[in-house]
Amino acid sequence: MSALIDVDQLRTFIAIVETGSFTKAAEVVHKTQSAVSMQMKRLEERLGKPVFARDGRASKLTEDGDRLLDYARRIIKLNVEALAAFDDKELSGRVRLGLPDDYADRYLPEIMARFSRAYPGVELTVLCQPSVDLVELIDSNELDLAIITDCGSSRASEVFRRERLLWVTSNRHSTHLEEPLPLALGRTTCGWRRAAIECLETIGRPHHIAYTSANASAVASAVLSGLAISICPESGLRPGMRVLSPADGFPELPPCRVGLIRNPHEASALADALAEHIISSLDNLSEAAQAAE
Repeated sequence: MSALIDVDQLRTFIAIVETGSFTKAAEVVHKTQSAVSMQMKRLEERLGKPVFARDGRASKLTEDGDRLLDYARRIIKLNVEALAAFDDKELSGRVRLGLPDDYADRYLPEIMARFSRAYPGVELTVLCQPSVDLVELIDSNELDLAIITDCGSSRASEVFRRERLLWVTSNRHSTHLEEPLPLALGRTTCGWRRAAIECLETIGRPHHIAYTSANASAVASAVLSGLAISICPESGLRPGMRVLSPADGFPELPPCRVGLIRNPHEASALADALAEHIISSLDNLSEAAQAAE
């Protein structure tokens, strides 16, 4: 029988893909950079093919590496589920999760379903707040875990997902042609708001803030009713929205990075278990653009 692929090597492989570098992946998997490099060398030796090609300082997947990624994610997900199913030490208690409401509709059903099946005795408390507020709640010991938009703040997160950030309008209106351009955006502390305004200022497009809200549904309502345009990650696209492209006069926006932050005050087996489920649940949820059409 052929030797099997090491699951820990696959976990590290995924971390490199998600973070974009060996150095950042080492932080996520809690290994030294040399240990990460050695794991990838052994993985490539086992496969007999290279999975990464150097692209400047970044680590780019080869064609074979891209083929491996889907297998790796499925293997890790099944591994987590199998361990949970046969864990004699059933966890119980309460774990507190925070996330922006932008992600709640898309992410929560999968997270809650899988976590509840694995740990039926655990109470999951969910709080929806903007990323800036979630960081403060983590630091004040009011949350165990938070899924946040990583905008390069001083608070490091475990980035496990990247999505396109998109300009959106109503597919029944021509709001994007108005002058000045009406915008519906988050609060002044929102990183996406800053990115949108900076982009429009760079191209010299006149604009004004028509609606401000920290609630994703309120912003989406302004867009769908033809009152304003906005920006959202691909997972936030809703039926009735149309993506605006460079052909419409809207340059590409920086990518959206989704990260996980943990309570630094106390270790929690429940939080660790939930973190595993979050990362494995969200690996394959990036086809939102097609689902919203």
